[in-house]
Amino acid sequence: MDRLPNPVWLRSFEAAARHLNFTEAARELGLTQTAVSLHIRSLEVELGEKLFTRSARRLDLTELGQSYALTVRRALSDIALSTNSLFGLATRQTLTLRAPISTATYWLAAELPEFSALYPEVPVRLVSNIWADSAAPGEVDVEIRLGYGDWPGLRAEKLCDETIVPVCPANAPLPALEKMRQGPLIHVLGYEDNWARYFEAHDQLPNEAAVRHSVDTTVAALQLVMAGAGYATILTRFARNAIAQGAPLKIAGPPIPFAQSHYLIRSDGAAPPSALAQLYTAWLRERLARDAAP
Repeated sequence: MDRLPNPVWLRSFEAAARHLNFTEAARELGLTQTAVSLHIRSLEVELGEKLFTRSARRLDLTELGQSYALTVRRALSDIALSTNSLFGLATRQTLTLRAPISTATYWLAAELPEFSALYPEVPVRLVSNIWADSAAPGEVDVEIRLGYGDWPGLRAEKLCDETIVPVCPANAPLPALEKMRQGPLIHVLGYEDNWARYFEAHDQLPNEAAVRHSVDTTVAALQLVMAGAGYATILTRFARNAIAQGAPLKIAGPPIPFAQSHYLIRSDGAAPPSALAQLYTAWLRERLARDAAP
């Protein structure tokens, strides 16, 4: 057999590369921080290369480490997917996912057919909430939130960075930025500064006088856009999925970075993730890695 490092070391490396923190990786794996650190050092000795650069307050992957992390993550994900596809889960259980309503509608629901095709034996229950803090993590296998990752009493693992774009009706002429600035504009409550940030990113002054509607979800904002009531800024991920699902919309301008991200969250002191949670999150990380690949 070709050269293969200790699989335990690889598992610790993948978790450490994802968290960029040995303590968080150890907590996820149910190990000590010392054990994870030893696994990484042993792997580096085996490979003859440094995988991380270490400083007093920061841990970063080297260039080789970044490339190797993606390879290892995909390999471990493939093993998990194959194991569960061939041998199934010990008992028939329902996978319960919870996310903000717009994330559930315009991201998770759009991706679930692929997961279900791989795991037809796993029933999925997708529940949603409007506000990120309207329900504490409870009897769910996987909870995803959009925010800054700083919720008290919760551990948060960043899944992906996000960008925002303006959207307009599919049958409308593609508007120039100044045309959009004149409105009518639609605000999503909690993200009222998105339009200001978008215009400022393009060296334009915000125009609060152009705001005509405020709604509490992206779902409602897109319904207004499709009805011809104005323009809205939403996550690029949501816009693309909505359009792919047949929504009569189009992206009306280039994306700009969004300060918030999607996170996997768990309560401090919570039990280790269930087998179903590990199965789904392994698939989700692999799916996101495919999206991020050049």
